This record gives sequence, structure tokens and C-alpha cells, in this order.
Amino acid sequence: MAKRILVVEDEPTLQETLKYSLDKAGYQTVVIGDGIEALKAARENPPDLILMDIMLPGVDGIELTRILRHEQTTPIIMVTARDDEIDRVLGLEIGADDYLTKPFSMRELLARVKAQLRRVKLLEKENRDPAPQDNSKLEYDNLVLDPVRREVYHNDQLLHLKPKEYELLHYLAINKGKALSRDRILEEVWGWEYSVGSRSVDVHIRWLRERIENDPSNPMRIVTLRGVGYRFEG
Repeated sequence: MAKRILVVEDEPTLQETLKYSLDKAGYQTVVIGDGIEALKAARENPPDLILMDIMLPGVDGIELTRILRHEQTTPIIMVTARDDEIDRVLGLEIGADDYLTKPFSMRELLARVKAQLRRVKLLEKENRDPAPQDNSKLEYDNLVLDPVRREVYHNDQLLHLKPKEYELLHYLAINKGKALSRDRILEEVWGWEYSVGSRSVDVHIRWLRERIENDPSNPMRIVTLRGVGYRFEG
């Protein structure tokens, strides 16, 4: 059965272009140009993926994403004409899975859609047939990760990390001492097949440093490797 994609976009020309390209790629595409109507549609019949514009009548894309992320795990790719960092950071912080800035090529859009749908498929497979894992606690002086409870303690205080923050920190910790490129982190933590959105890694690293580093401006645990990526020091 074709994957169902909800396009939330109020620009008529882009509506037609997106629907044509997605339909041609084999997806079932539903286009809605109003935030309130899109929320109603997503609740009544959750799609497999949502393409979400930020500037919308009714309810804007930021608020709509915030509401939906509390109700469902549908992948959301934000699409906007604005390129401000605050938009990117806010979009990621409220739970968007990817971010595209207009203008963009249909080839790039389709690649990201494919990558997000593939990520969901892999997660579903892992949930059906989970691989054996070492669930021992990871302890690094004043930092403790509990994989069973998905909890992190710093100086004996529980840190309230967002799901992606925890997944990133856990991935870095189990690869202690290894140089990890941004592209590899994206593929392993976000599940993306394509080397796009490396800014997402930098944003999440910055948030983690604010939680686990004694001096975030001079990090000692998550070290930057200039021109490469990052390394976790136990």
C-alpha cells in the first residue's frame, strides 16, 4: 500500500508541484492549506509523514508541530521560506524530524521523505525483533546513563532529556574515544541515508553540553574535532 503523505502548504503553486512530484514517486498525497484543517485531518487519519510549512493560516506550522508531537510519532519535515537559525532550532526542539528551506529541489525533498520513511520502517522492525543489547549502566565519574530506564544522571541529579538528546548521548557514550563524523551520527541516531542536516547534530550537541559539561564553553566530555565531528571522552 502506498505511503500516505499529508502536505500542509498554503501556496497554490507549491501545492501543485509537491502533489505532482509525490504522486509520481508513488505516494498517496493529501494537500491542505489551513493549519486547523490539517490538525483535524492528521488526528482523524494519521498519515505516514507530514510536510509542514511554517507560515499557515489558522494555526502556524510551529504550533501545529508542537501539538502533533504530543499526540503521535508521525515524521514531520518542516518546509519554510525563512532561513533564520531560530526557526531551525525551534523546529528541531519541538520535535520536527527534518528541515527544508525554500527554494529546494524535488530530488532533495524526495530523498529526505524516503529517508524518514525508511527510519520508521527500521524502528518498527527493531520493535518487532529487538536485537540483544547490553543494558548495563554506563558510568563516567559524575555522569551515569541507564539504558533500561533511558535515564541520565549528572552529579546524582536526573536530567530531563528529550528523546533525541538521550539517543545522541547514548550513541556517543557507547562509542567513547572514537572520532565520529556528523554524517555518521546523522545516519546512526537520526537514521538518515543522506548527508544533509548536519546542523541538527551541532544544535543537539550544544544542548547536551549545557546539561553535562561543567563549563559548556570549554567542553571536556563531548569534544569537537575540527573538520570531522565529535568524540566522547569518558
